[in-house]
Amino acid sequence: MTGYLAAAADPTGIGSFINFDNFSRLVPLVVGSIVAAAILGLLAGVIGPMIQARDLTFAVHGIAELSFAGAAAGLLIGVDVGIGSIAGSVIAALILGILGVRAKDRNSSIGVVLAFGLGLGVLFLALYKGRSSNKFGLLVGQIVAVESAKIWLLAGVAVLVLGSLAVLWRPLLFASVDTEVAIARGVPTRLLSPIFMLLLGLSVAMAVQIVGALLVLSLLITPTAAAMRVTASPLKVTILSVVFAVASAVGGILLSLGPGLPISPYVTTLSFLIYLVCRVVGSARGRAGWSARSVPA
Repeated sequence: MTGYLAAAADPTGIGSFINFDNFSRLVPLVVGSIVAAAILGLLAGVIGPMIQARDLTFAVHGIAELSFAGAAAGLLIGVDVGIGSIAGSVIAALILGILGVRAKDRNSSIGVVLAFGLGLGVLFLALYKGRSSNKFGLLVGQIVAVESAKIWLLAGVAVLVLGSLAVLWRPLLFASVDTEVAIARGVPTRLLSPIFMLLLGLSVAMAVQIVGALLVLSLLITPTAAAMRVTASPLKVTILSVVFAVASAVGGILLSLGPGLPISPYVTTLSFLIYLVCRVVGSARGRAGWSARSVPA
């Protein structure tokens, strides 16, 4: 009878995906997750433009798979999942940084690591006999009350990555834009590559904790891609990327509370909608600029 009443009250079925009935009661339970999502959004927004500049979008996915394998291994042997995720990401980042310094070698190295990491993670999950929700969460994220220790771990990693990027930003960007000239000017490009991959690995490990391994691109790639549609300024791209990533991560958690579904569909939907809006705005600006140039003086 209850099911019929619920169906009559919501004939569209939207309530199964967006529901704010107990919102005020549920929000205090996930304050830690919201704080973690905000920190992750800041981290993803800052490192995203450098990922695009160095053409490492595919690498993010490859690192995420070994991060997933590390988290699954931690789950299997009873070690903290966050530590396992970081270990897997760091190993993947170092392997890719060493094997894929040259662009022509990078994609093949990433493909090898990606397939191996995903297969290893699936094996570890198959051996794990605990709750199935833990397995599912590693892949697509889930709503959990993030403990203070994990928030501090995330904050510490964010400070380390952001601080390192602040120091290395100019040589990294120089090496990304024109590698040959950077080498001629004495920029240690062979050293910068594994260092940046290590920073990227740490960032991916943190993202896996929120949206899962399969959908990590929604925070590390999509916000920056959206920002680049509306501005060409590196500073503005970084600022907008942070805003979009934070909005997607925090908004995804808030929207998923009522239905109790994994947060990743909401995070990916929000980031994709932001991208679509930015794409439309960018196209409109482009048409307006072309029209203005076409009008004779």
